[in-house]
Amino acid sequence: MKQNAKGMTLKNLLVTAATVLAAAVAPGGALAQDYPSRDIHFICAFPAGSGADVLVRYFAEKLRPIANRAVIVENRAGAGGNIATEYVARAKPDGYTIYVHGASGLAANMHLFKKPPVDAAKAIQVAGTINVQPFMLTVYVKSPYQNVGELTAAMKKKGKAATYATSAPNGTVMGEIYKAVTGVQAVEVNYRTGADSLNEITSGKLDYAMLDPVLALAQQREGRLRILAVSSGKRLQASPDLPTMAELGVPMDLTGWWAAMVPAGTPKPVVDRINQWFVQMVGSPDAKKFLNSFGGDPYIATPEAAQQHLLKSIQDWGEYVRVAKIQP
Repeated sequence: MKQNAKGMTLKNLLVTAATVLAAAVAPGGALAQDYPSRDIHFICAFPAGSGADVLVRYFAEKLRPIANRAVIVENRAGAGGNIATEYVARAKPDGYTIYVHGASGLAANMHLFKKPPVDAAKAIQVAGTINVQPFMLTVYVKSPYQNVGELTAAMKKKGKAATYATSAPNGTVMGEIYKAVTGVQAVEVNYRTGADSLNEITSGKLDYAMLDPVLALAQQREGRLRILAVSSGKRLQASPDLPTMAELGVPMDLTGWWAAMVPAGTPKPVVDRINQWFVQMVGSPDAKKFLNSFGGDPYIATPEAAQQHLLKSIQDWGEYVRVAKIQP
């Protein structure tokens, strides 16, 4: 009986040890059960007060009561988003560093820079999706141009004296495709943020601008800018009255999309938990209203589908850059 008791004790010890070891090494095993156990950090690739920052902080506020943890926004601006991307890629893959950023912009940078700091396809995992949105062709509200046709005719007359503003990859490609199709020879003036270009637009120093929808719609509501067209292949629910560039004879489908991303290697149960959070937040009526007000439609996808979307976006941007003849 003693030997049997000892045998059972040894067996129990072995089973317990194996269970503990399995929990320690199993992907996300114990981690997922405890997650989140501390503050979560949202990384924003643009400065505080920018359109991107507004979106990031909106979801940070919505997540706090759901995750029951503090959600801290860190602005790591610069290099077209590459600084933030590299920071996230090198962060510990534990779900506490979440990159709320344009996944399409991340894909674009793989081709717009000769040496991207990280390979996004391998270093970044999409956990949740947020929206789809176009870029917008805008002019000063007091400019004489009421539509794209009038703008194009005037810019052709100005030749290389014409100028326009951009501040993001989507705007750059939108501008190049517009010029390639129409024969306009306007000179691109790139700004750190879209807001930095407003003084030059409203003073008449710039003829037009390719801006993100958050800034463009806000400035339209305040009576400073006029939106002439959007870059998406079809009209979105958020802005059904705005024509697409394709409708106006300039074929393009530059539909950006935002996502919540984490470092590759983050345990799947943690990725799934983040996905559940964003499905809950993005699917709410107030989030739809918020996203629509900034020119985007809600976009919900599984982590697997979203990751495939990122890989396709990286491939698509290689073609966009080639067609637009952009030198990295």
